[in-house]
Amino acid sequence: MDAYADKIFENEGFAEQKIEHAEYENCTFSKCDFTNTSFSLCTFIDCTFVHCNLAMTKLVQSTMNNVAFESCKIMGVNFGHCHDFIFEVSFKDCLLDYTSFEKRKMLKTSFVKSSLKGVDFGLADLKQSVFIDCDLNEAIFYNTNLQEVDFRQAYNYIINPNENNIKKARFSRESLAGLLTQYNIVIE
Repeated sequence: MDAYADKIFENEGFAEQKIEHAEYENCTFSKCDFTNTSFSLCTFIDCTFVHCNLAMTKLVQSTMNNVAFESCKIMGVNFGHCHDFIFEVSFKDCLLDYTSFEKRKMLKTSFVKSSLKGVDFGLADLKQSVFIDCDLNEAIFYNTNLQEVDFRQAYNYIINPNENNIKKARFSRESLAGLLTQYNIVIE
């Protein structure tokens, strides 16, 4: 097993590679290309990805513990395939379109200035998470725990209160229409 600690990976190409049983602790990945890379049984602890391309990356039973993504392209990634134990991530200025967090327990997750178009949050637990300046157009919320989630600065979402737990979630007045779509009413 390869183990890396306190290492900076910069401008490296990992595209199309299969990486298995690798461990990364307190590592920074800057301007790296992980397009179609397969991480299998890998561990990321206290790592940061900055300006990286992770489009279509596979994360088979990999662990994500306190991993921050900043200004990354993460399209089409299924985080539902990550290991269940201690899944903790944050996103800032990221392109997360068509990514899946289905069935993922991700309490207090921070999504800041990110595009989350078509993202699947079905059956996920997002309790106390926050969406700041995020586009949730066509995002899927089904049987999702949204207790105490802050949507006040999110936009373009449609959430059915009958199919999701929205107890104490916070919404802006301007975006309330996204909670009423299923009623087919006109709001003026």
